[in-house]
Amino acid sequence: MPGFLLHVGATVMCSHGGQAQPTVPNPRVTVMGQPTVAMTAPYAVAGCAFPPPTAGNGPCVTAQFVSSATRITSNGQPLLLLDSQAICAPTGTPLLITVTQTRVTGM
Repeated sequence: MPGFLLHVGATVMCSHGGQAQPTVPNPRVTVMGQPTVAMTAPYAVAGCAFPPPTAGNGPCVTAQFVSSATRITSNGQPLLLLDSQAICAPTGTPLLITVTQTRVTGM
């Protein structure tokens, strides 16, 4: 099933409300004038509200995507889609993609 391509301007958050941004955007492919993001790009998370150890195992600091497009690549790396899945470290919780562009789709 096709999904919208993820771009740098998308709203991506950890499960606890922290903002996530890609550390390595992919300027080779742009949508609506903004770089897309490849699966290999780690995300940095800021503002996670999950408590640190002893009350929890937070906050979320980084995240890595574990699924991506299967048919669209750039520089040999698969691009991320709206339905791509990521896991935050050290909490093991998912990233939530809440808003992205709605013009370009991929599989």
